[in-house]
Amino acid sequence: GVKQSVYLTFDNQKAPLIKQILTERPDYTSIIIFTSSKSKVNEIVTSLRKNGFKAQGVSSNLDQEQREEVLRGFRSKRIRILVATDVMSRGIDIKEINMVINYACPHDAEDYVHRVGRTARANTEGEAFTLVNEKDMHRIQKIEKLIESEIPRLELPEELGPAPEWKIV
Repeated sequence: GVKQSVYLTFDNQKAPLIKQILTERPDYTSIIIFTSSKSKVNEIVTSLRKNGFKAQGVSSNLDQEQREEVLRGFRSKRIRILVATDVMSRGIDIKEINMVINYACPHDAEDYVHRVGRTARANTEGEAFTLVNEKDMHRIQKIEKLIESEIPRLELPEELGPAPEWKIV
């Protein structure tokens, strides 16, 4: 039930691309954006808020009570967008997540499976987008090998400029 897609992007195209993806899906009420580092969580949340999106970040920088409070807000739909590190990709049970965006391609292919597995639970459908820069293209091959399927590549919107060329170093 998960529609998976990959965008090849330069790092400076990621924030405007996320803005466009979110704007085109106003009915999605439960979205998780994963990134690989704690430092990126606040940067992404700040960018989203500047663009008018209600977002909250969660990482190991928060104590347990703060993490639980953010999760309560997300479960109750008071928080539409949750930005998280991989600490959230395993072991949380939140139903009805519409979309997962991998801001950073996961370092480990199994982490990808856990991330996108947050959506399309209990016979629902969901979307998963992975934003891949030129340094992380080799990781997509590892993910595709693990899931035994090729993930469709989407063209960047023209107004964002050209994307990196697909190549594996």
